[in-house]
Amino acid sequence: MNDEPSGLEPLEEDARIDALDKRLKALREREEERNLPKAGAETDANYRMGSRVLADLIGGLAGGAFIGWVIDQFAGTAPWGLLVMLFMGVIVAFRNIIRNSSRRPE
Repeated sequence: MNDEPSGLEPLEEDARIDALDKRLKALREREEERNLPKAGAETDANYRMGSRVLADLIGGLAGGAFIGWVIDQFAGTAPWGLLVMLFMGVIVAFRNIIRNSSRRPE
């Protein structure tokens, strides 16, 4: 066949190429480390979400109970105002929890 070089043979190794490969590898590793998600950020977001749910529940119950108690004191309808408003507070709390849970994370 032909004894001429076809140009597809591997090139000889060059020290500059090796040094460049090492630098590129080190930069890629640093970039991967920099782009890793922080473990604490997700935990903090979950903790904030749990605190928000607890605050909605306590706020709904306490707010409904207080408004119902005030209605009972002025209207003299004890214990019906308290019970109705407590039930309404639970409904509002669960509505807020569902609405906040369906939002996209920030």
